[in-house]
Amino acid sequence: HVRLADRQEQLHSARIATGEAKLILGCDIVVTVTEDALSKAAGKATHVIVNTGHTITGEFLRNPDREFPAGAMEQAVVDTVGRESADFIDATRLATRLMGHSIATNIFLLGYAFQHGRVPLSLEAIQRAIELNGAAVEDNLRAFTWGRRAAQDPAGVAALVAGDGATKPDTIATHLDEVIARRRRYLADYQDEAYARRYLHLVHRVRAAEARVGAGDAALTEAVARSYFKLLAYKDEYEVARLFTAPEFAAELAASFEGDYSLRFHLTLPWSRGAAPGAEPKKQSFGPWMLTAMTLLAKFKFLRGSALNPFGRSAERVQERALIAEYEATVEAILSGLAAHNRDAAVALARVPETIRGYGPVKERSVAAAKAKRIELMAVFERKEAAGVMAA
Repeated sequence: HVRLADRQEQLHSARIATGEAKLILGCDIVVTVTEDALSKAAGKATHVIVNTGHTITGEFLRNPDREFPAGAMEQAVVDTVGRESADFIDATRLATRLMGHSIATNIFLLGYAFQHGRVPLSLEAIQRAIELNGAAVEDNLRAFTWGRRAAQDPAGVAALVAGDGATKPDTIATHLDEVIARRRRYLADYQDEAYARRYLHLVHRVRAAEARVGAGDAALTEAVARSYFKLLAYKDEYEVARLFTAPEFAAELAASFEGDYSLRFHLTLPWSRGAAPGAEPKKQSFGPWMLTAMTLLAKFKFLRGSALNPFGRSAERVQERALIAEYEATVEAILSGLAAHNRDAAVALARVPETIRGYGPVKERSVAAAKAKRIELMAVFERKEAAGVMAA
């Protein structure tokens, strides 16, 4: 809570009371839409400026399947103060592109609010405050200025960010053919064309079977396309090396950082163990030389799945290969009993691998939960099938 007045005696409390805020500067939209924050608004008399960049809160870490309802949260702000009193800007993305890091987001948003006339202080006063604070002064002054520019010339700043030469993130696949094609390409890079064909062969069989039962959509095919890929593309030592040495990673670094910088890699080595059974192993820090080692390691991805793979005998790698075989067996069981009346149960069964996450002990726990879920859903699938046969 920040209260401003001409004289100290005009300030009677440290916190802003309900309905008395002139400006709500929402650096995190999740916090902005809480009752405690929005209750300070006085309808259209309050202006709300919100950073729409997604911030992963503790709740999202505890529940990875939770959706980020950005549209609903923005609507909550509009319902409170009205459309004309609400500004939404992805300050996190802009600050990161312009400054090279997301730490600049909050001061960027302050500059945006200042330029819109929502902060009743002089430019000189704010700049002096940044200097007196003494922390990353030049960075903060630049971030504040970029925020002002984004408010004054949003189209110009957007064009600058779009044309900064940075690698652009792929758009999300919206059609099933695109979902399948992207994963086929990824698996070819991950291993080889034969590995990609293995993926396509099973997915196409499922698609043909689903078409025969006349489901009307391809929910089962999409579930298998996503889940089977997830299991096939497990992130082992070769894949970590490939991703870190890919040209795209180097391009992102070049777009995000300037000047003389060095890399440090925080990794858990294959032979690392936790301090106690079931405990998560500690990461170790390695200098820039690790990138050279990864470049060499990435060239040996052809050893994956072979008896010569030095990492292939670890419990986690054995488990990952077993999960692929188990899933293929599950899909075979689905194909042998798929009918219109049990297709929904088949879709749920095919999606089980989506719940497997993490590495080491974290992954072991999620695998155990997924296996229990698979047994439960397989019973539902078979029971529905039996009921359908009896009814026929």
